[in-house]
Amino acid sequence: MAKMRSKYTNDDIPIKSITNGSIILTNNEKVTGVKIMPRNIFILDYDIMNGIISNLRNVYNIIDYEFWIIAADRPVDINLYLSQLQLLYNSTQDTVKRKMIMDDINKANMFMNNNVVDTEYFLLFKEKDNEIIQKRIRNLINSLAGAGLSSHQVTNDDLRMILDNFLNGGQTTTFGTVMG
Repeated sequence: MAKMRSKYTNDDIPIKSITNGSIILTNNEKVTGVKIMPRNIFILDYDIMNGIISNLRNVYNIIDYEFWIIAADRPVDINLYLSQLQLLYNSTQDTVKRKMIMDDINKANMFMNNNVVDTEYFLLFKEKDNEIIQKRIRNLINSLAGAGLSSHQVTNDDLRMILDNFLNGGQTTTFGTVMG
């Protein structure tokens, strides 16, 4: 008897759930890792920049398991900032300050109209054993800190955003998650 193929791409993706900072696959492996905070090393002193690059090379060289480095764009939501600027504008009487605030509001609206994004960086890996996962995450965070970079374990929201970037062309899904 022939197996019926689904017309939905997400039916072919072996994801069971996203829980506790891990994507749980149908074979019970977990995809997790760390989010690396961006740092513009190119504005640093040349020797410091080269030191960070060298240390980062060492971090990658000590990883003895398969991993993925992902750069993902996340839309920037500055609606709260815009609301605060508008409140400040409404409560300010000084015309010079009002003009400066209005300039900031216009600049913020320009960013919103041009779909500004933050680029976020992740180092992900796949593993079944929770003890190994926690050890790897601790080692990655400590090694990256030694290289001058700040990082933390990925969150469920980070993982959903990464999946949205790859599966939906960066468009966030607006429907609820249905799990069987």
